[in-house]
Amino acid sequence: MYSIIYFITMLKAERRNYIMNKIAEEQRVSTVELAELLAVSEDTIRRDLNKLHERGLLEKVYGGAIPIADKPRNVFDIVISNETQKNEIGHKALSLLHDGQVIIMSGGTTNLVFSKLIPPLLSATIYTYSLPIAMQLSQYPNIDLIFIGGKIQKNAMVTIGMDVLKVLSKIKADICFMGVSSISAKQGLTETGYEVSIVKKAMLEASDKVILMLTAEKLNRKMPHVVCEISSLNTMITDLNPEDEVLEEYRKAGVTIL
Repeated sequence: MYSIIYFITMLKAERRNYIMNKIAEEQRVSTVELAELLAVSEDTIRRDLNKLHERGLLEKVYGGAIPIADKPRNVFDIVISNETQKNEIGHKALSLLHDGQVIIMSGGTTNLVFSKLIPPLLSATIYTYSLPIAMQLSQYPNIDLIFIGGKIQKNAMVTIGMDVLKVLSKIKADICFMGVSSISAKQGLTETGYEVSIVKKAMLEASDKVILMLTAEKLNRKMPHVVCEISSLNTMITDLNPEDEVLEEYRKAGVTIL
């Protein structure tokens, strides 16, 4: 057993080794419990966990950490929340596809799920700034795939910046399938990041029709950066029944609900 005196005088490296050993044994560690065991502050433990996370040795979660093995092993092995609902949305969106279309697809896991449902022999031209979606669509023999290059936003695996905007300004697409961070009838479509909001504005301008793809928890929410008003949108596809009363304000605004 370790003594309290030992923990007080423990070097940083020894403390972090202890954390790694404990997480290997118990598969999860708590910030509060570690602070008590090691007789240090919770802030000290958080700094330890942050450093171990940065080195790829564990995965930080709320209140503690879990083994790195619990993370996806491949960069494109993406964890998809609410996958059942997103599959339902994707199946609804299939009715809007047909051969010969020029399509823009934004990023997001809803669109990623949708891209996996596309008929294998669909003949279309698809532009996307999402690296995971581009990798998925690269498997389709009859799709002319154009990946819009630029600066990678690492957390979302999409490209941003002037290079993306220049490409979008030269496109005339039939339809845009757009993932959504948040939407409300009063505030319109909004995004967490300024640069992504600018890219999505360019996608709207480049497309004849705009199809929003979103799960119900993103309804009636607001993020800091406005993309467009509701009046700029054509169709919204959710996992709800199209007649659900939650969608009434959007119907009144002239948006078609699927």
